Amino acid sequence: MASGDYLFTSESVSEGHPDKICDRISDEVVDLFLASGPDVRTGVETLVTTNLVILAGEVRGPQDIDADAMEALARKAVKEIGYEQDNFHWKNMDVQCYVHSQSPDIAQGVDAAGNKDEGAGDQGLMFGYACRETPELMPAAIQYSHDILKRMAAARHAGKLPGIGPDSKSQVTLAYESGKPVRATSVVVSTQHEESLDQDEVRDLVRPFVLDVLPDGWMCDEDEFYVNPTGRFVIGGPDSDAGLTGRKIIVDTYGGAAPHGGGAFSGKDPSKVDRSAAYGARYVAKNVVAAGLADRCTIQVAYAIGVSKPLSVYLDTYGTGTVDDEKLTTAIQRVMDLSPRGIREHLDLSQPIYARTAAYGHFGRTPDDDGGFSWERTDLVDALKDALS
Repeated sequence: MASGDYLFTSESVSEGHPDKICDRISDEVVDLFLASGPDVRTGVETLVTTNLVILAGEVRGPQDIDADAMEALARKAVKEIGYEQDNFHWKNMDVQCYVHSQSPDIAQGVDAAGNKDEGAGDQGLMFGYACRETPELMPAAIQYSHDILKRMAAARHAGKLPGIGPDSKSQVTLAYESGKPVRATSVVVSTQHEESLDQDEVRDLVRPFVLDVLPDGWMCDEDEFYVNPTGRFVIGGPDSDAGLTGRKIIVDTYGGAAPHGGGAFSGKDPSKVDRSAAYGARYVAKNVVAAGLADRCTIQVAYAIGVSKPLSVYLDTYGTGTVDDEKLTTAIQRVMDLSPRGIREHLDLSQPIYARTAAYGHFGRTPDDDGGFSWERTDLVDALKDALS
């Protein structure tokens, strides 16, 4: 993010968006395997379209977690999201499963053996980011976009939003002055609705959620508040658009306000550094900002498949740091083991905690008592300060 005056936009999509249905199903499979023990492996992709769900990928785990078990999970996820449409219904949709065993060539590179430590599940680069724009230490535009849809979904599930369907999208454009967000200049919300509701009625249902999320006085002008701008959104979900796991990686992270390494999260167990290292990098970046060591922080880590140590660790505080970036980079690696095993064990990632991450962002969330969103904790603050003293 720049330091001058500009406009910046981020978007979010709801749990009922076709891509997010896929993320949810894939992560339900991850949780099912992890509930059986920490040494499982999952790399599961999902595709949805009209009354059809297809699962594919590779797994390692108990033999009783079979196609029938994964089909039951898919139906459960779709039911909980709220799909009972004629052309996408949890009970009568077709579910096909093409999940197979993990390649031994991959397994031998990842598994610990003898003097060899647990290696990265793939090569790649991952980023973490934090800033002071919101209490969650997240970029404001993506945080507000998520919160609008999250609150709408909660109201829908509680029966307090009649006529509104599961498939929704939001987009928030903020004006920045001297690098800080000061107001919304436009807000877009598109949401599936019943035939009986017209555009003005949908607009009136949506407006309170936007007003509730944005800070006081930040609401855009009425002519820049767009609700279902095509005029109609009755046919939604997979009946209107196919979905795939991992297509919403910018929605999942920082809304474009920070770099992304390119790897998706959902469907992957924590041996895959696409997921675990992105969580570890966010954890460290958030603790740097929470400790008052910088107002903004980006961290990049890179790995080679089968190799435990990171190939590189890069940090940038954009001139906002209270100490030199090189010194801070050294301190980070003193207090946090950024190997795949180190991240997994420090954040206790080998637990069934992933289905809840599938919608409304993997970051900017509240840590759960059972270990969910552990990467959002700020319990590294004191260690970072001590390492710099």
